[in-house]
Amino acid sequence: MMILFVCIVTLVFGQTATIRGHISDENGESLPGASIAVTGGRSASSDEKGNYRLTGVPLGTIFITVRFVGYSDIRKSIELKKDEVVDFKLGRAATDLSEVVVVGYGTTAKKDLTGSITTVGTKDFNGGLVSSPEQLINGKVAGVQIMSNSGSATSGSTIRIRGGASLSASNDPLIVLDGVPLENGGISGNSSNFLSLINPNDIESMTVLKDASSTAIYGSRASNGVIIITTKKGGGRLKANFSSVVSLQHSLGLSKVLSPGQFRDLINEEGTDAQKALLGDVSTNWEDEVFNDAFGTDNNFSLSGSIKPSLPFRASVGYFRQNGTLLTDKTDRTTGAIAASPSFLKGSLKLNINLKGSVNNNHFANGDAVWSATAFNPTQPVYSGIDTAFGGYYESIENGNPATGANRNPVGLLKQEIHKSRISRSIGNIDAEYKVPVLTGLKAHVTLGYDYSKGEGSNYIPAEAAGAYTVGGTVDAYSQELRNRLFTGYLNYTNDLKSINSTLDVTAGYDYQYWKSVNPAYISYNVAGAEQSSSAAVDQRHTLISFYGRVNYTYASRYLLTAAVRRDGTSRFNPNNRWGTFPSLALAWRMTEENFLKGNRIISDLKPRISYGVTAQQEGIGNYSYLPVYARGNQYAQYMFGDTWYDVLRPSVYVNDLKWETTDAFNYGIDFGFFQNRLSGSFDYYTRKTRDLLANVPVAAGSNFDQNATTNVGNIESNGFEFALNAVAVTQKNFRWTLGFNATYQHIKVTNLTLVDDPSSVG
Repeated sequence: MMILFVCIVTLVFGQTATIRGHISDENGESLPGASIAVTGGRSASSDEKGNYRLTGVPLGTIFITVRFVGYSDIRKSIELKKDEVVDFKLGRAATDLSEVVVVGYGTTAKKDLTGSITTVGTKDFNGGLVSSPEQLINGKVAGVQIMSNSGSATSGSTIRIRGGASLSASNDPLIVLDGVPLENGGISGNSSNFLSLINPNDIESMTVLKDASSTAIYGSRASNGVIIITTKKGGGRLKANFSSVVSLQHSLGLSKVLSPGQFRDLINEEGTDAQKALLGDVSTNWEDEVFNDAFGTDNNFSLSGSIKPSLPFRASVGYFRQNGTLLTDKTDRTTGAIAASPSFLKGSLKLNINLKGSVNNNHFANGDAVWSATAFNPTQPVYSGIDTAFGGYYESIENGNPATGANRNPVGLLKQEIHKSRISRSIGNIDAEYKVPVLTGLKAHVTLGYDYSKGEGSNYIPAEAAGAYTVGGTVDAYSQELRNRLFTGYLNYTNDLKSINSTLDVTAGYDYQYWKSVNPAYISYNVAGAEQSSSAAVDQRHTLISFYGRVNYTYASRYLLTAAVRRDGTSRFNPNNRWGTFPSLALAWRMTEENFLKGNRIISDLKPRISYGVTAQQEGIGNYSYLPVYARGNQYAQYMFGDTWYDVLRPSVYVNDLKWETTDAFNYGIDFGFFQNRLSGSFDYYTRKTRDLLANVPVAAGSNFDQNATTNVGNIESNGFEFALNAVAVTQKNFRWTLGFNATYQHIKVTNLTLVDDPSSVG
């Protein structure tokens, strides 16, 4: 019996197996230190390569639980009959405070942020047909307003962060794409929608820096906030992805106008004999004639993975097309992108290589047709039927010519005119990060980047079109080239000072950025070849040189300090005013790390913040506004000496002592989270004061070469508060439901806008 008992026990305890495998994140990156446990108490941790091994696991039905800080737990049931290989992929937790957030010149954990910063990632982007990147976050970030410029398919959006801080200078935020600050404004042929040349489907996240402590690291370009765009990278197993979105748009809320019958009754009752003579015998709904249902589609294909563990890559192509609800209004965009992230020297040297290209074709409709369709005579037809003048379109005639001041035929304005453009853009950069071996925690970072764009277009209106009848039509072509080159180099040192329970993160660097804009001479002709107007060629250039530094200091994981300073020099001001210094300071307190809140089951995050910073502005004022510039006059602006006509040199307005427009800003905020951050949010109150306002104002007669000049004058004050609340209602492996609400109030006031102190002074 003893021998039988020993055999049974040996048999029972011999029924075990080994489970091994690999633990990675959503992108296939290994997760070292992840914990894995099974029923019965067996547990292990993944090694530096993400591999794990569990021995002595009983056979039968078991439950495996995998955990890693910042990621959602996985609990899986398997029927274990023999040794098994089981791999796990963990997704980031919705309640993760350790999420890495991109900030200026680096990254930081969300829990360690001291400024007002919001990041929106792919999971939270707006869906549907998205034509331009800013639409991905529309309505997602408190204090950020994104307003469509018009209903046209070719129009862009106006982006405002905390309302802007200037008058004549730019109020647009700085856009940083993969470390490359992009030039503000647009390009010929796409002036209002320059950001739309970037494929939204290639974007991984968009981070909005709102307060001055966050933006001051960008110095002279950050008064209106910063949007940092990070594009998708490769990694993990080879994966192909295709998506297609199809949409149909219909115009709603058109103007309420009189029906043709009501129009006739009104004219017959109240009109003069001349007005009654203009009535026709048909009924035309002009808005139906110029508006139609608009088809749109967005198609994207990407291939991502790793050729080797040390060479992740991603390649994508996309095609977007959107017809406008207004006839002849349409746009299409073809894009391509390649990203590679190779590493060398056992991971000590990492490269990020990004190359993006796009070609955008636009066909612009004449927007005057919208008003004309509202106001045009509804008793007349689209086509005259018997008269071939004006291309056969019905027009109001006066002495054989289009009537002066009359509306033109709305359909003729659309179908007779051809306005089109083609925009090509290429953006690329190489990022290199090297872990310096002589000092643990020291990294050197270098970025080389460029942004090249070319816009070209043409306008054609035939001689018979009523809109250009008196000048014999219009034929012209235009083009513009923009070049943007960047060099960034900085050192970053991080160290855990365990002896004093502190963490130190120091960054110091240098930037050089150069812009050039070239427009060839422009000449407009009529159809017969006669010159109608002209403009001289333009070559505009400017350079920005910067030195900057930042210190992040954390004590006891709960007291946070961020201090930054940037010194910028711009070629847009004279040498005496060229340099500006822009400091910032921010403090935060992670109250949930204090003993009286640590481990609290209800309050999972509570962090009050306060910050102060100085930023500046030098956009939107031209490149040579401080220099006396003379332009050669054309043939219509010559002066006669004797019997000879001479070209003249015309002076432009200039202000020699132009200097930085600067903004001082305070921010007071608090971040909060409850129930493991299933309910989280923030509240911010801010004040801003802009001095030495760059504004175009009247100047004393005879003191300059124009009656108005852009100079430093006046002040603007603003304040406001922002509130954001987010809730994770449901989070499962294949289903996630989040709710978000945000609200903003802001008040902006111009407190001074005069060159003299006397309030009764004229002007």
